[in-house]
Formats: sequence, C-alpha cells, structure tokens
Amino acid sequence: MWDAKHNTVHHMYTNIDGVDDDLDIRPWMRLTAEQPRHRAHRFQHLYFGFFYSLLYISWIFITDYQKYFSRRIGSVALKPMTTNDHLIFWGFKLLNLGLYVALPIYNVGFIPWLVGFLVMGAVAGFVLSIVFQLAHTVEQTAFPTPHETTRKLEDEWAIHQLRTTANFATDNRLISWLVGGLNFQVEHHLFPKISHVHYPMLSKIIRQTCAEFGLPYQEYPKMRYAVASHVAFLKQMGRA
Repeated sequence: MWDAKHNTVHHMYTNIDGVDDDLDIRPWMRLTAEQPRHRAHRFQHLYFGFFYSLLYISWIFITDYQKYFSRRIGSVALKPMTTNDHLIFWGFKLLNLGLYVALPIYNVGFIPWLVGFLVMGAVAGFVLSIVFQLAHTVEQTAFPTPHETTRKLEDEWAIHQLRTTANFATDNRLISWLVGGLNFQVEHHLFPKISHVHYPMLSKIIRQTCAEFGLPYQEYPKMRYAVASHVAFLKQMGRA
C-alpha cells in the first residue's frame, strides 16, 4: 500500500488533485483550488496543527484499513494482494497493537499509556505532516490539471516534478540529518532511488541544469520561510 501510495501515485502524479492522495484532507482542509471550499477553511491556517498531529494515529488505526478493504489509494486501484501480502498486513498490525497498545497498558495502566501514546502520536504526526507539506503545498509550487479531453499533462514528468516540488533549509546540516534528506525534495523526486547522502552534491548539478534550460528550481533557504509560505498558502486556499 505504501509502494502504491507514495512511490507510484505521489511520485508520478505529484500535486494533481483527485489522484495524489497526499492532497486529500477533506473536508477538514482545502489544499487545491479544485477542492470545495467550506466556511471553516477560512481558519485552516490557524488550526492545521491539530489535524497534522492526528496523521500518525489516523494512519495506523483508520486509513490503513480503509485502503486494505477498499483496495484503493484515493481514485487509484491497488494491485491484487497475494496471500503473503495479507499475512504481512495482519501480522504486523497485530504486532503493532501488541507492542504499542497491549504491552504498555499491561505494564503501566490505561491512563498513563493513553497519555504517552497520544503525545507520541501527536509529535510523530505533526513532524511527518509538516516535512511533507513544506515540499509541495507552498506558494511557489504548482498544482497542474490534466487536459479536459486527453487527460494529459502539459509538462513531461521531470519538469512536472520541478514545478510541483520545493526544497527547504538545504544548507542546514542538522535539519538534513533529522529529516533524512527529505528537505532535498527536488532531488528526492527526480532521483528517488539514490541515497540521500548524495543529495547535496546532486543539488548543485540539478540547479545548474535548471538554470541552463530556464527551468524552476524552487527552494526556501530557511525552514521558517517554508513554514511561513505554507501558512500563507493555507490562508489563500481558505479564502480564495
């Protein structure tokens, strides 16, 4: 399911509403101009942290099962699962429940477990969300729509990745280490199978090539600038 959601759908159809499942936080938030706008979205730039904090918990307890039983990632059908796939899914779900729910409750009691689990889940969910959102849902990135008749995109795949993706804080070694190179999202999307330790050198080549061919290389020098741009983008989507 992760291979289909991230490696196939997200990396091939980045920032395309209705296909890229990472854009779907409806009805709580609006991330593209194509999504319906509700009155509450006017305040999404203020409350986004709450829903981002729910990512990990909802992922583990809700959306994994939704994908498993519906056999879909958004509008994209999953390939048929083998017997081994089913065994792996249920085996690790049971292991997860045993290690993160049953065993802690047995050792420390329900309330201490609940408090600890919610804090851990909220921190994990927020960090995961903000890192991925800074890569694609900021003011600089594009949200292309396929042609009404042909359903084809205007740009070829590599240019599409450049237009829909942004880097942040690539000169900050601490952030690069903490996020495992995911602040080099341009390099990650163009060369997803290359180790992140090569991203700093690779970024110089990509930046030079983009300048040579007049293509965008989108980057925020500081993480706080990217966060501010994401908040501004949420505000725009909530009111436009």
